[in-house]
Amino acid sequence: MTVRRRLRSFAGVSLALLAAASASLPGGAAAAAPERTGHPSGGGLSAVVRYTEYGIPHIVGKDYANVGFGSGWAQAADQVCELATGFITLRGERSRFFGPEGRTDRSLSDAGDNLSSDLFFQGINDARTVEKLLDRPAPAGPSHQAKELMRGWAAGYNAWLRQNRVDDPACKGAQWVRPVTALDVARRGYAITILGGQGAAADGITGAEPPSGPGTPHPKTAAPADPARAARELFSRRDAAMGSNAVAFSGATTAGGRGLLLGNPHYPWAGNRRFWQSQLTIPGELDVSGGSLLGLPMISIGHNAHMAWSHTVATGVPLNLYELKTAPSDPYAYLVDGKPEKLTKREVTVSVRGKDGRLSRVSRTQWWTRYGPVVSGLGRELPTPWTNTSLFALADPNAANLRFTDTSLGLSKARGVRGVQDALRRTQGLPWVNTVAADSAGHSLYTQSQVLPRVTDELAGRCSTPMGRQTFQASGLAILDGSRGDCVPGSDADALQPGVFGPSAMPTLVDAPYAENSNDSPWLANADRPLTGYPRIFGDTATERSYRTRGAVEDVAAMARRGELTVDDLQKLQFSDRAPAGGLAAADAAKACAALPGGRATGSDGKAVDVSAACGVLARWDRTTRTGSKGALLFDRFWRKFTDAVPDERRWRVPFSPASPVTTPNTLDTTADGFARSLADAVAELRTAGIPLDAPLGEHQFVIRGGKRIPIPGGSNRLGVWNVIEARWDGAHGGYTDVGMGSSYIQAVGWDGSGCPVARTLLTYSQSSNTASPHFSDQTELFSLGRMVKGRFCEKDILASPGLKVVRVSER
Repeated sequence: MTVRRRLRSFAGVSLALLAAASASLPGGAAAAAPERTGHPSGGGLSAVVRYTEYGIPHIVGKDYANVGFGSGWAQAADQVCELATGFITLRGERSRFFGPEGRTDRSLSDAGDNLSSDLFFQGINDARTVEKLLDRPAPAGPSHQAKELMRGWAAGYNAWLRQNRVDDPACKGAQWVRPVTALDVARRGYAITILGGQGAAADGITGAEPPSGPGTPHPKTAAPADPARAARELFSRRDAAMGSNAVAFSGATTAGGRGLLLGNPHYPWAGNRRFWQSQLTIPGELDVSGGSLLGLPMISIGHNAHMAWSHTVATGVPLNLYELKTAPSDPYAYLVDGKPEKLTKREVTVSVRGKDGRLSRVSRTQWWTRYGPVVSGLGRELPTPWTNTSLFALADPNAANLRFTDTSLGLSKARGVRGVQDALRRTQGLPWVNTVAADSAGHSLYTQSQVLPRVTDELAGRCSTPMGRQTFQASGLAILDGSRGDCVPGSDADALQPGVFGPSAMPTLVDAPYAENSNDSPWLANADRPLTGYPRIFGDTATERSYRTRGAVEDVAAMARRGELTVDDLQKLQFSDRAPAGGLAAADAAKACAALPGGRATGSDGKAVDVSAACGVLARWDRTTRTGSKGALLFDRFWRKFTDAVPDERRWRVPFSPASPVTTPNTLDTTADGFARSLADAVAELRTAGIPLDAPLGEHQFVIRGGKRIPIPGGSNRLGVWNVIEARWDGAHGGYTDVGMGSSYIQAVGWDGSGCPVARTLLTYSQSSNTASPHFSDQTELFSLGRMVKGRFCEKDILASPGLKVVRVSER
């Protein structure tokens, strides 16, 4: 049966199901209103939601507004508190409800506290930025379909609030759980889009102030002594809050000659960058399954009947800075081609709750230039001081991009890799990610199709400031001379907006046996077919790769050579939990440990530590981060301390060689100052915490759900583990607890010729954040065991689900 015939037949099947099915809902929807089998009157929106195992909804609507309605309703049932928190963040109301000083939701911007977050988002709202983008005609602005999805999503969320009691303890009875509008939904997508640009500089935008003394910057924004190092740290993926892996295999490597895809994004386990899993169907029009970022009305990464795709965080720098000279006679003006231009002053006011519970109004001034906002710094790493002679402005082309929903929609409807490329060309809405895809015809794809400022190497060479010459080579961050009108990026003929690279400039690899990315540049998407020739702002070439990239390329290249691959092989790769850094360093570390005089080393506190027992533990460790691995915890604690203490260039006896990028550098330099001290500190730390040096990892890397301790496999990005897990170390309370980020929505997808995709998925932190939901920890327990969920995409598989639950949801 063709996909179109299967979709047409669905309507009749669903009506028969509705006549007999129970209206009971999973998760936080236990108090839902009775199912309404009649059609709502007055043109109200409605959808059919069918739940399969682990609370995964399969949502059917007759058009985009109605399927959006079902998505908003079902997301609210699982994630109402997280969603509501996100909406008050976007409305600039965190200080109103929580006070100004609390640590804000960093999943929507990098603002350091509630007040900074509120001032940032209120400034966007006051300027009506999103409203103006909504008014732009497609394709530069969002399509009618995208707007209908947003409208429907808001209506579905509001309907759930009207029809249900909020029983999640995180927001039960909270005044800030309120209805939303389509504009709120659009703002949510916009916040995700500018995360790598203005969102990353929220504190710098809200905190930029004129200098208090002649020619003197504020101390908090003093220029960095080493701009190149500061820029490298700013864009380093070592301890980043997000990352990803993805690999596509072509049919030349697989058992059936069809493509395979494994996607493994590393995103926060809490907040509004969580994924939520569903299937969205409009009969005859759309059928896609996958993960959506919370609050978005479309699948962000997933698969349809013919194609699967995932995204990875890219190395392209989605912003640039301009250094401006202030006008000699006016501290609130800057010069362009010798002529003064006034700074634009934006007064932003928000409500703030004091410690006594009373509300007051707090105002701050934001300053804007023709290029964008004045910034006092990019994070903590790269201050950009405002003096009486100069200031810095941030240019973020994604601030004019509200096309992510359309891009996701285009990918969802693509019938293969060529369709993916066409969707990316038509919509151009991806802000800071790569795309990796495979299809049922056996094609594979890697492309870095993101919205980037059109800073060519020529432009950077001609227009970079002295600091910019250092930062551009180090990280791809361009700092251009804003006093020259000829230093503005030009436009590509195939770009949807001015000042950005067009689709033809994007580094792309098609039909390679494998195409892989683990947050390094495009260079080694396939080690046998290196990508080169792209501008520095996209990423670098011929430089040292991360341990995760090296391990991933080794593994997937070996798989491709072996051939006859299946979805089973993808699952094995996901849960192999190999630690490449351990393979490179553990044996050398164990040997050097055994050679220490008296088996002792001096720690950072100057005290001698008996480390002799650690030598054997390191030697016997299986070089994995599985829950039962003995030695993984010891090596992990040692390696963190060692890599903090010893710079990259001093860790290895054999240096990096561009001719052998996957196998160099190697051979640990155990004579490096810091080796013995790091080992002593790791041993002392574990003993102080009462943790045996050979303790199984899962006994001390865990989360607690419903009072139950669940062992968590995987390891730090620093170890190079594909299955990344970054948790908070709390030795006094058992070890690694409260996972902050790591493997999230995992999908392994292939095809067997049956007409239905063969898919296995896993949402590591489970569908619901409501502690009372049966789907609060069920998939987390699967993750602990290295298991995945059988994908149910085709109608026969959905209907065969044990305990299938069906509900018709509507506005009434």
